[in-house]
Formats: sequence, structure tokens, C-alpha cells
Amino acid sequence: MPSPTPRKSDSDPPNLLKEKQDFILSGTKLIFGNTGSPFHHLRPMISEVSSSIHIPTRTKKIVLQTPEDDERPVYLSGNFNNWATQDYRFKMKKIESGKYEFNFPEGPEFDGELIYKFTKGDWSEVEIDRYGNRTPNRHWNDDKTVKIEKVAKWRKNWLPYRPSQLPQIHLISEEFQIPQLNKTRKIWALLPHDYQTSTEHYPVLYLHDAQNLFNENAEFGNWQIDKKLAVMSDYGIGKIIIIAVEHGEKERVQEYNVGKTLLGQGHGKQYIRFITDTLKPFVDKTYRTKPERDFTGIGGSSMGGLVSIFSGLIYPEVFGKLMVFSPSLWVIPKIKLGFLDFFEPQETRIYLYAGGDESETMVDHVTKLRKRLVKRESLQGKMKVRLSINEKGKHNESYWSDEFPKAIEWLFFSDKPE
Repeated sequence: MPSPTPRKSDSDPPNLLKEKQDFILSGTKLIFGNTGSPFHHLRPMISEVSSSIHIPTRTKKIVLQTPEDDERPVYLSGNFNNWATQDYRFKMKKIESGKYEFNFPEGPEFDGELIYKFTKGDWSEVEIDRYGNRTPNRHWNDDKTVKIEKVAKWRKNWLPYRPSQLPQIHLISEEFQIPQLNKTRKIWALLPHDYQTSTEHYPVLYLHDAQNLFNENAEFGNWQIDKKLAVMSDYGIGKIIIIAVEHGEKERVQEYNVGKTLLGQGHGKQYIRFITDTLKPFVDKTYRTKPERDFTGIGGSSMGGLVSIFSGLIYPEVFGKLMVFSPSLWVIPKIKLGFLDFFEPQETRIYLYAGGDESETMVDHVTKLRKRLVKRESLQGKMKVRLSINEKGKHNESYWSDEFPKAIEWLFFSDKPE
């Protein structure tokens, strides 16, 4: 910290003022001939200035070499930034293809042991070894000022995956009865890869539009949830049962449309009641589930996202987790939240996602919905809503696939707040 400039006073003789200025500006220590010197009263000042001098710590530099490089930037994530994955303060400088550097700033927080990983901006883009396996945390606890690191490969959109970790996919029924609609539907169950050899009970997520969740031949692409769950199991966030309900093709919009909207009168309430009153009891009886609301979620995209919102609003005693991607809020811009006032407030988590390149109103609609939910007095602050916005995101399966693991982790396997 710079020393203050002395102010000339009537009591300072000219030569004394100059001595004081020379001392303070140079930071050198004055030596006095005897204690009777007129300068002896400066000794306390000398002590104070000396004690305020900052001795800088040695800066540390990491040099990263990676033979598998691409256009994605590299970030450091560790115990020094709460493991944030896209922290621009810790973005590495690209020196040339396959070589990056980062100089840690001065500060006591970087003097101790550093624990970290390299990412391309997200855990779905984290470093892996040459065989595609996860790598352990890196540690730096010696006195060296430069550390050379190497990364063999990187994940991209959570891939690659280990086939042994793929979930077990069971066809529950080709024609599962929906008495509320007097129809049938094909329904699937995705069980953890070790379900048969385990005795565990698992949380359950009900997803709409099963045709686009793991079908490689889907017309519009798919979320690849089977492959994502395989990778997630390596990180301890894949132990969940997914119940995937196929949509009704031409009847899809009507079945996901709740009440009277801009699309007309829908059958969404009957569809939701099918899940709560018919499908869920069957699933809880057939599989080792955790049936409580805290471990039960529902989710989907577009109209599937909209019907998921209504599922949580109408049956908060059933669903404690909502995964809502790009909901079609345009069909009913002002959703009534009065359903929630009839229930004792319970902690509910909602993961809201929207892409900035979907429509002119998508981001605005989901942002306003989050604000209304969080501020509703009757909920007493128990509605936790995480809003994720991808400014370049489009309205398709590829972007929803990217978001799926992040939503699963936050909804079911994290105690982090919004």
C-alpha cells in the first residue's frame, strides 16, 4: 500500500521535512546518531511503514499439452474457484495447437495445495484418459513454480461412454392401457446398468416423447439418454430409473395440451392423471423405486415441457422434481398458479431451460415464469428454480440432449441452491 505524502506543518523545520519525505518515499530505514536527535519521534512511523510492506508470493504457472485439440477453449476448475467449469478468470491462454498456459494470480489462496481438473467449459467436456475413462483430480502441492500437465482426450457432449455402463432398457408394454383416455401407449423403462445385481431403490423420472429419447432412427434426432446415463454412472449421478412414455403421434399436441389454450381444448389433465393414478402405482409395484415425491420427477421438451409444468402444479404432492426444456408457454402465456395455494408448501425443484435461438418469446416466457414461481408468497420460498439459458440454443433434440445430464444432476444428485 503506498505511503501517504507528508503534509508540511509549521512545526516542521525545512531539513526535517525533507528527511521525512526521503524516508517515506524511498522506504529505507533511517539511522539516528543519538536518542536526543530531533528525529527520534519518527521511530514509530518507521515501524509502521516497515510492517505494511507486502512480500509478494511466488506466482505459479501451468503448462498444458494435449494432442487432441479443437476450437473449444480450456478452463481450470478446482478448489480455488469452487469447481466452477466455465470460470473466465481461469481460462487458459492458447499458445499454439495443443499447448496452453495459465499464470495463477498472486494471493494466499494459491499458496497451499491446488486440486483441479481441465475442462472445455463443462463437466460434459471434461478431460479423460486415452481409453475414454474419467481421470482422478490433479494435485499440486510442491514448491515448484511451473507445472507441466498432459491431457490425452476430452469428452464431447458427455461422450464417449463405456458400453458396460449402459442402462438396461426394458419394454414395459407395447400397448399399456390408458383408461383415462381410453387408449394404449408403448412405454419403456431404463434401469441402472447394475439393477439386477443390486438391492438399491432408485428415484424415478417420467419422460414424455419416448420416441426421441434413445432411438437412433428417430426422425428428428434423439437425446441419447442411454449413452448419457452410461457416462453419468461413472460420476455417481446415473443411478435413476427413467420411465419413457411414447407420444400419440397425431394426438400428441392434444394430449399434452392442458385445459383450454390457444390450441383449443386439450386432454392434458387426463394424460397427467394417467401417470399419477395408473402408471406410477404400476412402476412402484414392479420396480425398486423410491416412491416419495422427493424422489419422483417428470419432464419433457416443448409441449412435453408444458405438460410437465402442469403436472407439478396440479399434483405437487406427487412430483418434487420438474425437468422443463423449451416449454411451449406461448399457447398459454399466463399460467395460473392457484393450484399451489391448496397444498402445504414443500420443497420443489424445477430445472428450466431455454434456447435464445428458438423463438422471439421463449427466453422471455421462461424468465417470467421463474420469477412468478420464486416470488409467490404461498410457496414460502420453497420453490427452487434453476434457469439455464443457451443463447445459441435451437428448438431441437441436440440441445435438449446437452442439457439432460446437467438437469439430472441438479434435480436428483445435488444440494446446490439455484
